[in-house]
Amino acid sequence: MPNQQSKYQLLKSLEQDSNLTQRQLSKELGISLGKVNYCLQSLIQIGLVKVHNFKNTKHKIQYSYLLTPKGLAEKTKLTISFLKVRTKEYEELKKEVEKLNEAREVGK
Repeated sequence: MPNQQSKYQLLKSLEQDSNLTQRQLSKELGISLGKVNYCLQSLIQIGLVKVHNFKNTKHKIQYSYLLTPKGLAEKTKLTISFLKVRTKEYEELKKEVEKLNEAREVGK
C-alpha cells in the first residue's frame, strides 16, 4: 500500500492528466518507476483508479489511468488532511519566527 503522500501525489497528477505514462509520473513526482508501478497497482486494486488501454499514434498500447468516484473522494479527503497538516506547520513556523525576531530585538 502506498504511503499517504505518494497516494495523494499520484491521485492529484492523474486527475490533472489521466494519460501520463508511468515514466512521466516517475519524473514528475520524483519517485522511482518501480514505486510508481507498485503504487498504481495498489490504487487499482483498492478501486481508486481504473485502467483503460488504447493505441496511441505509434501503434503502441498506452494506458489511461482514470480516477474512480471512490478515487476522487479519497483525493478530496487527502487534500483536506494535508491542508490541515500544512496549516498547523505554518502556524508553528510563524510562532518560531516571531520568537526569533523577539530574541533578536532583545539582543540589540
